[in-house]
Amino acid sequence: MSLDDLRERIDEIDSRVLELLVERARVAKQVGELKDAGDRPVYAPDREALLLRALTERELGPLTRESVEAVFREIVSACRGLQRVPVVAYLGPEHTFSHLAARKRFGHHAELAASASINDVFEAVQRGRADFGVVPIQNSTEGVVGQTLDALLDTPLHICAEIYVQINHYLVSSGSLAQIEQVRSHPQVLAQCRRWLREMLPGAELVATSSSSAAAAEAVGQPAVAAICTLEAAEAQGLAVLGERIEDMANNRTRFFVVGDLEVPPTGDDKTSVVFSTPHRAGALHHALAAFAEHGINLTLIQSRPARAELWEYVFFVDFEGHRDDAGPAAAIEQLRGFCPLLKVLGSYPLERS
Repeated sequence: MSLDDLRERIDEIDSRVLELLVERARVAKQVGELKDAGDRPVYAPDREALLLRALTERELGPLTRESVEAVFREIVSACRGLQRVPVVAYLGPEHTFSHLAARKRFGHHAELAASASINDVFEAVQRGRADFGVVPIQNSTEGVVGQTLDALLDTPLHICAEIYVQINHYLVSSGSLAQIEQVRSHPQVLAQCRRWLREMLPGAELVATSSSSAAAAEAVGQPAVAAICTLEAAEAQGLAVLGERIEDMANNRTRFFVVGDLEVPPTGDDKTSVVFSTPHRAGALHHALAAFAEHGINLTLIQSRPARAELWEYVFFVDFEGHRDDAGPAAAIEQLRGFCPLLKVLGSYPLERS
């Protein structure tokens, strides 16, 4: 078969794919009408998780799970946009990893609204200026984000979903590598690229900025200044890439939460986040954690945090496998209620295959 024959075949396949997409869009509009009549949210994390799992568990041929998931997330986003375009607040500015996380989950048919701080993201959702918020919760090298934990404790919002984003840093500039005298970026980004900078630019001054996107903007038109940022930020500013994936740890990922006024039903493969305090006596934390062990529940995160109400008192944030409505987790939560002075279920949400 010749190249022209193969291209003609691809054109025919694309035509059939488009016909099916149009058919799907029409059905999605009908779904939206039923949702409006029943006052149901346009974003259903449980439904989308089940859809993507079913698709990616099929025989994919030469395609990867990641590529299939990316394509169908955009299809879902386009069809969701026919029902109603959701407003999603995120920790700005544009082209940061929080922005990428929001785009990864909600696609290009959502209105993404940058917020100046994590607290501002929560406030935007609580006051109805946004339908959902996307906030960082944990980085594989830097640990948990304390400001997000504090906000989760105070807010009436629920965790609706989790998102994992691979963190890749790029050295960019309008000059050449030999011209660089100063490197700018967010302090955490500079810390995550410390080894590369020491080896490749040992004499460069490191300057902290409010964000990696701000660093990219500051580097425009200054050949002696480089920024470390996302590839998207570099492209937006028209900067050349001088170093690709310069992070010291290759498997550097950040986990994000989607928060909103939505309790997500079980999918059969879920995670739950809770926060609790314990009585001020020896062995109290061990006693609390025993509730999970007794019901065969696997913990995936435990993090202590100072309780702001009392000096030297702590609260504990715990993630575990299972949904709050599953038998084991429900029993463990009830057991904790009888022992812990404070217990708050922050949300149950589909487990993200990171």
